[in-house]
Amino acid sequence: MKYIALLITIFLSIQTDGHGLDTDSIPSFKVKDTTAIKQHSPRKAARLSAILPGAGQVYNKKYWKVPLVYAALGTCVGFIIYNRSEYIDARNAYRNKLDNDPTNDNQMPEKYRPVDPEAIRTYRNGVRQNLDYSILAFVLCWGLNIVDAAVDGHLKSFDVSENLSLRVNPYFQPGTQSGGMQLTLDFGKRKKTYTQITY
Repeated sequence: MKYIALLITIFLSIQTDGHGLDTDSIPSFKVKDTTAIKQHSPRKAARLSAILPGAGQVYNKKYWKVPLVYAALGTCVGFIIYNRSEYIDARNAYRNKLDNDPTNDNQMPEKYRPVDPEAIRTYRNGVRQNLDYSILAFVLCWGLNIVDAAVDGHLKSFDVSENLSLRVNPYFQPGTQSGGMQLTLDFGKRKKTYTQITY
């Protein structure tokens, strides 16, 4: 009991006195630098679009492109679903026609019953090809989404200030008494003249 009272007394004296505190024991807080400009990463935009379509466009603040990405991918998914169901129906109908068992004819969809097995096989192959094209279009749209996010990320820091200009100026050379046109391209403070066309 004496030890507890002694510990409480020491604790209260340290708290109220303040002389027993070591300055090294005071936690220091780091102040965050808010003046630093956050770098825009095209690689991050591409990775986000690879994981979730449209996420790179949101990261680039090109919100109007997100519905276009999902419309393209959704259309491809719709074609994949339609072509896959048609392929499965045609494949099963072709198998049922070839087994020469008339009891299987009622398992076929109505549109395949009066059709020749060779016509069903041709249709099945065509639908299978369309299914492959639909999957390829889906992969291409997904890849285009990633490329678009990366390109937009790179162009985010592109300089489009008023100092960039291309002008067509008249040109006159007094020594030869000939005139023409010249293209002047301004890069900020530097001026470069590229071409002279005389007539």
